[in-house]
Amino acid sequence: MKPTTSPEFEAECQKHMDRFYARWPDPTLQKKANKALRFLRASDEPLQGKAEGWAAGLVYFAATDGRVTCGIPGVLNAEFSEFMGVSMETTRRRSGRVSDIVLI
Repeated sequence: MKPTTSPEFEAECQKHMDRFYARWPDPTLQKKANKALRFLRASDEPLQGKAEGWAAGLVYFAATDGRVTCGIPGVLNAEFSEFMGVSMETTRRRSGRVSDIVLI
């Protein structure tokens, strides 16, 4: 498989995820989000959109995978949206794409 994300795009996603987990530490979810980012890097799926949206989707995916989707524990949706700089609609849409790619 040929990677579809550039190293710069991946680094930008990683930067946003690291910033989030520095503010709301959760090593288990951070590890899961980082692993999902590696799956995106290896996927043949073309990724369109801003790194902030994909980073938000990765964090949301890590927090909600296998659970009732009710947001990120300990973080209000409005607070998360403002912090990441993307709408919750974008976050949920990207999280769904992450899920599709990771669970294939």
